[in-house]
Amino acid sequence: MSVLSDKSDTSDSPVLIAPHDSYVGSIDQGTTSTRFLIFNREGEPVASHQIEFKQYYPHPGWHEHDPLEIITSIEQCIEGAVKTFETQGHSARSIKGVGITNQRETTVVWDSQTGEPLYNAIVWTDTRHQNLVRKLKARLGADKLQDLCGLPLSTYPSVGKLLWMIENVPKVAEAYEQGRLAFGTVDAWVVYRLNGGAKANIFVTDPSNASRSMFMNIHTLKYDEQLLDFFRFDMDKLKLPKIVRSSDPKAYGTLTTGILKGVPIAGCLGDQSAALVGQKGFTPGRAKNTYGTGCFLLYHVGDKPVISTHGLLTTVAYDFDGKPQYALEGSIAVAGSSVKFLQNNFGFIGSSSEISVLAETVEDNGGVTFVTAFSGLFAPYWYDDARGTIFGITAYTQKGHVARATLEATCFQTKAILDAMAKDSGRPLAELAVDGGMTNSDLCMQTQADLIGIPVERPRMLETTALGAAIAAGFAIGVWQSFDELKNVNTAGVKTFEPKINKEEREKRFGRWEKAVEMCRGWANE
Repeated sequence: MSVLSDKSDTSDSPVLIAPHDSYVGSIDQGTTSTRFLIFNREGEPVASHQIEFKQYYPHPGWHEHDPLEIITSIEQCIEGAVKTFETQGHSARSIKGVGITNQRETTVVWDSQTGEPLYNAIVWTDTRHQNLVRKLKARLGADKLQDLCGLPLSTYPSVGKLLWMIENVPKVAEAYEQGRLAFGTVDAWVVYRLNGGAKANIFVTDPSNASRSMFMNIHTLKYDEQLLDFFRFDMDKLKLPKIVRSSDPKAYGTLTTGILKGVPIAGCLGDQSAALVGQKGFTPGRAKNTYGTGCFLLYHVGDKPVISTHGLLTTVAYDFDGKPQYALEGSIAVAGSSVKFLQNNFGFIGSSSEISVLAETVEDNGGVTFVTAFSGLFAPYWYDDARGTIFGITAYTQKGHVARATLEATCFQTKAILDAMAKDSGRPLAELAVDGGMTNSDLCMQTQADLIGIPVERPRMLETTALGAAIAAGFAIGVWQSFDELKNVNTAGVKTFEPKINKEEREKRFGRWEKAVEMCRGWANE
């Protein structure tokens, strides 16, 4: 089966087949760092470069990035990775295309005439617009939104961040009134700037990212008048990116500067969709959980969206050939960032990799439960008034107990999401594929298996998000022709964690967690 054979946009063109000695680059623009990786046909990373960039927290609950620093970090990562690639004896000319994967929901606004940003990017974790969202929830028709766009009203999607900027940032409000305001998630901003900005005006996004804004109809993959009317946008004043397929040899333009100048950008996926693709979740029933800054579980449901009734999101997994695939998603706001919190705020550890060593200094959590609701609680609870709370501290409590409770917080929330997915889908998972930085901890993954009661499978190569973007681009430029060619990618060295506790113990621990969740509510209203 060729995934390119029925692309309507390219039906008059021959199917592309890249030379055998071809490589694909992948821009992985995350919440705390940017990376560029180069993959061979076997799906193996052969070179990479990573840069962490500055996080801005101007007020409690606020989280921002500098949009220009994001672009600079990408350019530097490309240069660094390609230089490493060349020192291995390869030629930059063998990199035939580039894919992009990105932090989702993070909102960027810029002047459509000059191409310059009008404000810092507001990051997906930001909760400054909490009161605005509450007012929206009270508006007539709010209960109909999720059926249209797949998302419930919360501080998570892009729409609230954009509305806040229009209401509170004079430069943004002025651009909106004058019809110069361009909105995009990080993918649209990156594609726009890498193509030269206002000069080329390549202003596009893919469905996996567009589905995170609350502007796109999840059924038609088009901007929806009913949704835009609900939020009271004047579409003569707001410029939105064109929605194109996740894999396309032309729609995303080309790199216009640097060592890869002229190389096509051929694919784009939001980071969690990219991880599902990188885990080869191409068939309904496949699922993956990515433990990054946050934690995100995607369950492939097929070619028709399933609207959750149990606190999950409906999202686009990918659209490679005009037949979009959908997923149910459980989103956890705080995962790896809770480990960073212990490092940077409490000084418990010197680096994130030390969390397991500290946690293993004790046998259990010592009765401590840590609800890491720094930005409220996302799926399946959606408690925007919750805040981070530690329960069960006594004179006996050690740093190791808090470290264990921190790792367990993500594992408990994953169990809650899996329970909700089983109710929505009608069939529980048999195993869970995992990736992301926290999965390096054997203790965390064993805890996860114990709490969900099914095997957890960790691949040897954890760069599945970047691989997913490379696959999207690779399909477009002919490096790969079908899903079958990828069946052996990243299969060696898989480690499986089997559950070691019984159902009674599992439910006892989860009941304690659920009690703590209820007790952490209401703090944001004080």
